[in-house]
Amino acid sequence: MPATTPTSPTNGPCLVRERIGTDAKSGHYPAPHRYRLHLSLSCSDGLRVAITHALLELSDVLPVTLLPALPDDEHGRAELRAAYAATVHGHAGPVNSPALTDRWTGRLVSNHVPDILADLSLRFRAPDRPELRPAELAAGIDALTLRCERDIGEAAQLAGEAGAGEAGEWALETLLATLTAFDRRVADAPFVLGDELTAADVELWVALVRLDTVHRCHLGADAVHRIAEHSALWAYARRLCAHPAFGGQLRLTDMARRHAHRCRGLEAAGAAVQIIDWTPTPNALTR
Repeated sequence: MPATTPTSPTNGPCLVRERIGTDAKSGHYPAPHRYRLHLSLSCSDGLRVAITHALLELSDVLPVTLLPALPDDEHGRAELRAAYAATVHGHAGPVNSPALTDRWTGRLVSNHVPDILADLSLRFRAPDRPELRPAELAAGIDALTLRCERDIGEAAQLAGEAGAGEAGEWALETLLATLTAFDRRVADAPFVLGDELTAADVELWVALVRLDTVHRCHLGADAVHRIAEHSALWAYARRLCAHPAFGGQLRLTDMARRHAHRCRGLEAAGAAVQIIDWTPTPNALTR
């Protein structure tokens, strides 16, 4: 599939969306050691990719370069500049991660996180590894991903920015209703879409991490207490945290540094009300 990238010089963000195919005829095919992932565990996108990579145990075939919590400068990631330059002629804009690069050509394959996640699960997964995107659940996974982004992430951000105003109250109620729906799901099943762990659990868990470690800082104490009342959901988050593929990727200090570097919002009373302890506890994995 051709890349959907600009070929003329640009100072704006650059999106590259080439895909991994099934065999050598596809151009980009899943040859061991051909590709490298570049990501930072300080951001949600990097965390989602890292967890997926760990669940699929891909380190032997697809190595990872972990990047610092903060970009090297205003242009982004120095590690990736050569790959961007080789892929997008004249690109002078930001050089961002996560990114999948081709070590044979030195080019950037993709910096589109949903495509990277799908290709890890559908192209690089060995038969004996978890099936994170089974075909029959693909629509449900995509719908849940959108809901996490819109009704947890965006709603929590708006609730923090708008405060006690009408928009803030609406956003908070949207967030609480979404958490209630997910709370009911995981109260009746070990995972959010049933009995098997899927990509949906990666999406929901990362959204909950961000809610408690970033968005909480801008919410009032009462709002945070109402969020914390979803006990089944937070118990589910603690159980997954005990899994090394989840808790083993957490870098809370890096996340706090990135938040402090990027955020210009005011801290609110909820910052002092941590919802759960994110320290991995192995015996918490049992339901």
